[in-house]
Amino acid sequence: MKRLRTLADTVLQPGFVGTKPPDWVRRRLAEGLGGVALFARNVVDADQLAALTAALRTEKPDVIVAIDEEAGDVTRLYARTGSPWPGNLALGEIDDPALTEDVAFRLGGELAAAGITLDYAPDADVNSDPNNPVIGARAFGADPDLVSRHTVAWIKGLQRAGVAAAAKHFPGHGNTSVDSHLDVPVIKASRAELDAVELAPFRAAIDAGVLAIMSAHLRVPALDPDLPATLSPRIMTELLRDELGFTGLVVTDGIEMRAISDRFGLEHATVLALVAGNDAICIGGDHADEPTAGRLRDAIVAAVCRGELSEERLADAAARVERVAQATRRPDRPAVRPQPHTSDEAGLAAARRAVRVTGAEPALRTAQVIEFQPVLSFAVAPETPWGVGAPLAARLPGTTWTRVVENEPLPALDGRPLVLVVRDAHRYPWVLDAVAELLAARPDAIVVEMGIPMAVLGATHLATYGATTVAGRAAAERLAGTP
Repeated sequence: MKRLRTLADTVLQPGFVGTKPPDWVRRRLAEGLGGVALFARNVVDADQLAALTAALRTEKPDVIVAIDEEAGDVTRLYARTGSPWPGNLALGEIDDPALTEDVAFRLGGELAAAGITLDYAPDADVNSDPNNPVIGARAFGADPDLVSRHTVAWIKGLQRAGVAAAAKHFPGHGNTSVDSHLDVPVIKASRAELDAVELAPFRAAIDAGVLAIMSAHLRVPALDPDLPATLSPRIMTELLRDELGFTGLVVTDGIEMRAISDRFGLEHATVLALVAGNDAICIGGDHADEPTAGRLRDAIVAAVCRGELSEERLADAAARVERVAQATRRPDRPAVRPQPHTSDEAGLAAARRAVRVTGAEPALRTAQVIEFQPVLSFAVAPETPWGVGAPLAARLPGTTWTRVVENEPLPALDGRPLVLVVRDAHRYPWVLDAVAELLAARPDAIVVEMGIPMAVLGATHLATYGATTVAGRAAAERLAGTP
């Protein structure tokens, strides 16, 4: 029984609350817990994060310390300040794989210096549905070839810095209009379409030597008419392992996400995920506590005892976890690391390359900025700053900015040059209506799109292909006429 409990602990990657390891995490690590998942709630700054991971390693030197850091709109390392790197959509728009690899390498250096060994990134989804509420600017784009080459570049850069990459969300989350944090998305593509689009970046990732792949909580009837991908042996074993030949670590997306937890429950979903072929169970959200981690360990042990999960499958999963743990701690891992950045200049230089201007180049001296705040995906930390108003006000004295939410009255216009900032405007009718109203009153207004630019709005339109801090700074430079 002790062996089963140790194996069950090895495959769990729970989150926790706090900026220091709580006592229960320390205790469980000493008992064999294989890893932990860090989120924005665990990060204050680089020094604090390094101290946290060092404390974890006093209990278990080869613990996998994972984080969900995409270096774009979804950031945990920079949740309080905004990412100093352009996100995937901006990198895809630039389409320079060498730049993508360099960004991932530099980010990997920061993660490695902070003690992170596994990054739940890159996002390898092909965002073929522009109304996708959860992927969007997290993807490199809508073309499978482009997504494939940048997925490979990202993996190479990150793993060259000594951090394991986890390409996600297998078998592809781009062609959906449902957020799996809330419900079960359905990918209706045929098997031939899946081969040509969704699966292409994952094939490329496997060929590039990616160490981990993260599963998706969605249904793909062409592959399995009954079970969501995370819980499907047809998808996670027959397709990913047997057909595509992936031999590395498979980790679930957050097992608490409602797409599967509402239907199957946490304990049963955890067992089914292991049976299906997943090796590690990510536990985040509001379930990052000792009772949940204990219930899941006990559920795994009980499933083995009653024959629902074979001990051989559990041991195989634990062995894959341990291989990644060893691969990211062994002394002969890459010794050449980029220095942690001391300014945003490298990221800003990259973000500048992604800005696209339609119409006359602006050269503002002051401005009134109105930013439209949409309802963001659960994947985006709510505290992460975004926008153009703040960096433009810092650059142009006399500039003011206001953020507007749905059903809120628009501010009065005062005659200064007007800048309207949107984020995936095509997905929000209230934003399009408000922008149309303001453009009717002020045809000279400039529109800045910080998401996917589906249409040119206004006589002068800027697209940043993401809402990171450096995207806002790059847009502010162009608005001021000083790129």
